[in-house]
Amino acid sequence: MLITKEDALNYHSGKKRGKIEVVATKPCITQRDLALAYTPGVAIPCNVIHDDPDAAFEYTAKGNLVAVISNGTAVLGLGNIGPLAGKPVMEGKGVLFKRFADVDVFDIEVNSEDPEDVIKLCKLLEPTFGGINLEDIKAPECFYIEETLKKEMSIPVFHDDQHGTAIISGAGLLNALEIVGKSIGDVKVVCNGAGAAGIACANYYIKLGVKKENLILCDSKGVIYKGREAGMNPYKEKFVRETNARTLADAMKDSDVFAGFSVKDAVTKEMVKSMADKPIILAMANPYPEISYEDAKDARDDVIMATGRSDYPNQVNNVLGFPFIFRGALDVGAKFINEEMKLAATRALADLAKEDVPDSVIKAYGNVQFSFGPDYIIPKPLDPRVLLWEAPAVAKAAMDSGVARKTIDLDKYKEELEAKLGRSREIMRVIINRAKSDPKKIVFPEGEEDKILRAAQIILSENIAKPILLGNPKLIRENQKRLHLELKGVEIVDPVNSTKLEVYIDELYDLRKRHGVTKVEARKMIQNLNYFGAMMVQFGDVDGMVAGLTGHYPDTIRPALQIISMKPGISKVSGLYIMLTENEVYFFADTTVIIDPTAEELAEIAICTAEVAERFGVEPRIAMLSFSNFGSTLQQSSRKVQRAVEILHEQRPNLMVDGEMQANTAVDPGIIEETYPFSTLKGGANVLIFPNLESGNTAYKLVEHLGKAEAIGPILMGLQKPVHVLQRGDEVNDIVNMAAITVMDAQGNG
Repeated sequence: MLITKEDALNYHSGKKRGKIEVVATKPCITQRDLALAYTPGVAIPCNVIHDDPDAAFEYTAKGNLVAVISNGTAVLGLGNIGPLAGKPVMEGKGVLFKRFADVDVFDIEVNSEDPEDVIKLCKLLEPTFGGINLEDIKAPECFYIEETLKKEMSIPVFHDDQHGTAIISGAGLLNALEIVGKSIGDVKVVCNGAGAAGIACANYYIKLGVKKENLILCDSKGVIYKGREAGMNPYKEKFVRETNARTLADAMKDSDVFAGFSVKDAVTKEMVKSMADKPIILAMANPYPEISYEDAKDARDDVIMATGRSDYPNQVNNVLGFPFIFRGALDVGAKFINEEMKLAATRALADLAKEDVPDSVIKAYGNVQFSFGPDYIIPKPLDPRVLLWEAPAVAKAAMDSGVARKTIDLDKYKEELEAKLGRSREIMRVIINRAKSDPKKIVFPEGEEDKILRAAQIILSENIAKPILLGNPKLIRENQKRLHLELKGVEIVDPVNSTKLEVYIDELYDLRKRHGVTKVEARKMIQNLNYFGAMMVQFGDVDGMVAGLTGHYPDTIRPALQIISMKPGISKVSGLYIMLTENEVYFFADTTVIIDPTAEELAEIAICTAEVAERFGVEPRIAMLSFSNFGSTLQQSSRKVQRAVEILHEQRPNLMVDGEMQANTAVDPGIIEETYPFSTLKGGANVLIFPNLESGNTAYKLVEHLGKAEAIGPILMGLQKPVHVLQRGDEVNDIVNMAAITVMDAQGNG
C-alpha cells in the first residue's frame, strides 16, 4: 500500500486538525440543561463522589476514559523524536481505542525523559482517568515506570509496547504450536531484541509454558549468556543462560521458535535453514521484519511465519489487544491489569482464530479466504468479533482474580458489547436468544452452497435452529471437508432419493392441477429444491424455510406462494424490511411483493407489520404514507390510503395508526404536535406503510445507502408457515440472522 507524504499530511490537517475532538454526551440547549450540567445541579454528584470515591465511575467519564501517555523516547520506527513529534502517534492510538472498543482517550505528551517525572504526572492524574496506557517510552525506563505505577496506583496501567506485543504474539505462538504438533513445554525459543517488547515477550512466553532453560534472549551484542558484562541491566540478567552460543546464528541452530523484536535483516536464510523441523518465525520488527516473508518461505517450505505487516499472513498487530483489554478492565472497574487478564486475552484470541471467519472480514481483506492453519494463526485486526471474545474474557479474569471493583453478568455484558457494533447486532441478539429458547427445524434448499454450510455450522454451534440441508449428500460432505466444518448433527436430505418424493409430487399436482399443471410437470417442478423445501414446510416435516441465496427473488417466493396457504383473514403475502438508524428502529412495508395494493390490502399489510413489530418487542406506531397530509390533496391514491386508515380503525381500534400523511410528518413528532394536533399518532411513527411497492422499495434502499441505516430482511408476512428469502450475495451472518427470524416465526405458529 503506497501512502505519499501529501496523503498523510492531508489526512492529519483540514478544517479540524489532528484526529480527535471532544464531544459533549449530554444536551446543553435550555436553561435547565445548563443548570444540570454546571451550577447548581453539578454540586449533587460532587457531594456523592466526595462521600464515595467509586461513585466517580458512575457520574463522570472516568470509567471510560484512558490516558495515552508518552515522552516520545521510543516512537515505533522513529526512535527518540520527543513528545511533540510523537503526538500524532498518540492521537492515532486514541482513534484506535475509540474505533475498536468505544473507549475515550486524552493523549498526554510529557516533556521529560526523567522516569520520576512521568511517574509523578501519572499519579497526579489518577482522579481523572480510569486507566493509563503508557506508549513509546524507551527501555529500561519503561519497565521501572510501569512497575512503580502498578504498585502505587489503583487504576489499570498498561505499557502496550511490552504487553500488547506479548499478548498477540502469544496467541499466534499457541496456535502455531498446535498446528505443527509441538508442546510448548518442549520447544526451544530464541528471542532477538532486549528492549521493552523483547523482555516482555520473553517473560510472557515463559508464563505461557515455555521452560526458562529452553529460551535464549539475544540483543545487538549477541546472546545474553552467564558471565557477560557488556550492555547488561537487571532486566536482561533474568535471562542469562549457561550456553556456548554467542551469536544469534549460534542460538537459532535446532531452535523451534524465533521471535524478533529487533531490526531489519537480522536473520538470514541460512539461520532459518538451521532451525528444527516445522519452525515458527515471529519476525515483528517494524516496518521491516528481521527476515522477509519471501526469504523465510524460500528457505523453508515448512515454516509458519508471522510479521507485524498487514500485507502478509499472520499480522501481529497490537490493535488486537489494548482496546479490548482496557474495555474489559474498565467495565469491571479493575484496579490493575494482572497476568490472569493478559493470559485470558491471549487464549481468547487463539480460540477466535479457530472460528469460521465472517464474510465482512473476508471482504475487508480483498476477498481472501481465511481458515485456521499455517497462514491464519491470529484473528484479523478488522474482525469485529474480537470485542465480543476478548473483552469478556478479560473482564471475567479480573473478577475471578479479585481485582475487579464490581461484578457483572457476562451474558448481559456480551449483549451490551454487541450493541456497540450496531443496532442490527443488538436487535438480532434479542431474536437469536428467542430462537435458542426453542430451536426449530429449518430447511435450506441451497444446502450445497459454501455460505449455507458455514451458516449451518454457526446455527448448530449456537443452537439457534436445527438446520436441514437439501442437496447431494456426497457433494455436501466434500464441501464440508474442504471448508473444515464439523456440522455434527446436521440433517442432509437428498431429494432424489427421498422416501417422501412421490408424496410431495402427488400433493403438488393436487394443489396445482386446476392451474394447468400436469402430473409430469409436477414431477419436473419438484426437482426445483425451492418446491421440495416448501413442500417439506407444508407437510410439517420442517418448521420453516430459508432460501434465495443464488436465485432471483420471484423464483424463490413463487413455490411458497403456490404451496403454503395464507393466514386466516389475509389475502396476499407482503414483505417488510426492518431499518435500523443510529437511534431508532423502523418497519417499512410493503417493500418487496405487492405492486399496487388496494385499501384493503394496505390495511392487511399494516396489521401484519404491527404483529412483526410486537414480536420484536416494539410497540407499533403506524403511519399510512402518501404524498399528502390528511386530505390536503385529494387524488385516487391518497383516497386509497384514507380508506385503509378507516378500515384499520374499524378492525383494530387498539392500534395507534393514522394517515394519510407525508413521510416527514410521520417521523417528526414536532410537525404533528404543532400542525396536526388532532392526529391519533403520537411520538413519531416507527411502522411506515407505503402506498405502493415502487415507493416502499425506493425508500428502504435510499435510507439504507444514503442514510447509512442497517437493513434486516426481506421478511415475508402473511403465510401460515414461515418462509423467508435471502438476497443474492447475502453474507453468512445474514443467513444466520434470517434463520433466527424464521425460528422465531415458527415459535409463534406453534
